[in-house]
Amino acid sequence: MTEPPSSEPVGRISGERRPATDAEARALASAVRIRILRLCLDEALTNKEIAERLGRNPASVLHHVRTLVDTGFLDAEGVRRGTRGAREVPYRATGKSWLMDLDGRPAPARDPILGAFLAEVAAVGEQRLDSSRLGLRLGAADLAEFRRRLYGLLDEYARLPADPDGEKWAVYLGMHPDS
Repeated sequence: MTEPPSSEPVGRISGERRPATDAEARALASAVRIRILRLCLDEALTNKEIAERLGRNPASVLHHVRTLVDTGFLDAEGVRRGTRGAREVPYRATGKSWLMDLDGRPAPARDPILGAFLAEVAAVGEQRLDSSRLGLRLGAADLAEFRRRLYGLLDEYARLPADPDGEKWAVYLGMHPDS
């Protein structure tokens, strides 16, 4: 599967969903790595820039960046010189994480996607969160159709080209059975 160069204004995500390998599943089992992918979705960032935005040590962030590069979730772009002449490598998310199916894998002790979402909400402020909640009572066929349509809509928007003038938004979806 060949993905378009990141500088072209086309959809970054192409291909079909598939089961994640063990290495891919481990790479996505970290809230920090999920946040790095989100930060690098629309702009290439260096390790130092990622660390600054996350408020973390650049050395620990580099470990996460290398894991994401090794598993194909981040691409290194051309080396550039920083303001002081230091060699910098910017990284951009490939969009591959959207294509990973993690069903059937052991669930981590804490949901990394939820952890990333909560950290992002904390960073922007809860007052900027637009949330809603819906309780449903559905049979198996209706639940399957609901999921198919909901994830189909998310997939449709995930594959659209980014609007360079658009505002950045994050969407989190969580579903659970009521007890």
